[in-house]
Amino acid sequence: MGRILYTLLAGLVGAGIVHISILLLVPYYSSRDAWSQVSSLSADYAFSAVAGEPARKLLADIDPLFSVAVCRFDLTKGHVHAVAKGTLPFWSVSVFNQRGENIYSFNDRNMSGTGLDVTVATPVQMVELRKELPEEFAQSIFIEADIAKGMIVLRLFRPDALTQARVNEFLASASCEAADDAQ
Repeated sequence: MGRILYTLLAGLVGAGIVHISILLLVPYYSSRDAWSQVSSLSADYAFSAVAGEPARKLLADIDPLFSVAVCRFDLTKGHVHAVAKGTLPFWSVSVFNQRGENIYSFNDRNMSGTGLDVTVATPVQMVELRKELPEEFAQSIFIEADIAKGMIVLRLFRPDALTQARVNEFLASASCEAADDAQ
């Protein structure tokens, strides 16, 4: 009977130590999430190239043949419209929520034209947007996201040095703008 009580007490003390350790580590890890790291790179509504050490911290499995750019947005201020012009061998876009969860992704093969043209909106904003669709959204891919804040991650394939110039032009033309339709 004494051994059983000793084992139970040791188990409870061990579980208590583990739980206290986790609680003490939460502030450390909560400031190192993807959202916090991206917010240190630039302001909202601007594509920022992510390279070097920040890229490795943000994207653990980053391929060295890809350039990466990130744009943070806040849908409470209105839908976001991201565009970029140019042709590349391959590019892909992912939309993440504030917790870093991928909620939508597509690549250049899904676009009807050349370049990037994507609009992210809440369900209410999407209804309003589709009532009278502006001409500039004719080629846009629409993403309905029930989130308040998020980020668009753009990955650009650059297999050689010659493609790097086209990647730089693509990134220079990239814009990520908020519309004034907050709901």
